[in-house]
Amino acid sequence: MSRQSEFLQATRDMLPLLVGAMPFGIIFGALAASAGLSAGQTLGMSLLVFAGSAQFIVISLLGTGAGAAVLLLTTLVVNLRHALYSATLQPFVRHLPARWRVPLAFWLTDEAFAVVQHRYAAADSSPYKHWYFLGAALAMYLNWQLCTLIGVLFGQSVPDLAAWGLDFAMLATFIGVVVPMLRNRPQVAAALVAGAVALACHGWPYKLGLLAAAASGIAVGLLLELHVARAEELA
Repeated sequence: MSRQSEFLQATRDMLPLLVGAMPFGIIFGALAASAGLSAGQTLGMSLLVFAGSAQFIVISLLGTGAGAAVLLLTTLVVNLRHALYSATLQPFVRHLPARWRVPLAFWLTDEAFAVVQHRYAAADSSPYKHWYFLGAALAMYLNWQLCTLIGVLFGQSVPDLAAWGLDFAMLATFIGVVVPMLRNRPQVAAALVAGAVALACHGWPYKLGLLAAAASGIAVGLLLELHVARAEELA
């Protein structure tokens, strides 16, 4: 595939996730304005932070009067999952120059990772898969900025927008992407354990439950993968 075809294919593959993210971004823009942030501050956060869950957490913590240290620590913990994403993709992008790796790292999101790692796992030897990465990441970045702007401009005219449950569209879309990728028992077990731990630890402060869920899922998946590998060696 050519550079252009990789880029365009990525934007097509991202369409369901872009649609799912739209309500999420609009709600953020509306809530940020309600929390007292100016339009410039709200748009600046989306431009420079670009982390939906972290941005929502910052808004909620600002409402409680939390200090800068708490804000930074909480967002760090919530975004630690990106270290796992980076470790997964690193073998595929380490040959790229810094002018590629830096923006791709900044634009990496849950949604982009879901489609990009699937593309890198494909058996073909296309030398332009990083253009697919770019298309997926850039599509979500531009989508998030547009939705934030819509929320800032029109969110205040819709009463109690956050209570409409529109953000469920993002969860449903992401589940639809992830579930078909669970193709063996270790992967299914890892997903089930991570989900169970996330529910059990939902009340933990600073979203530490997410970190516990990720660690538990990874541990179970690795143990089962090792068990399967040993069984195959002995067979």
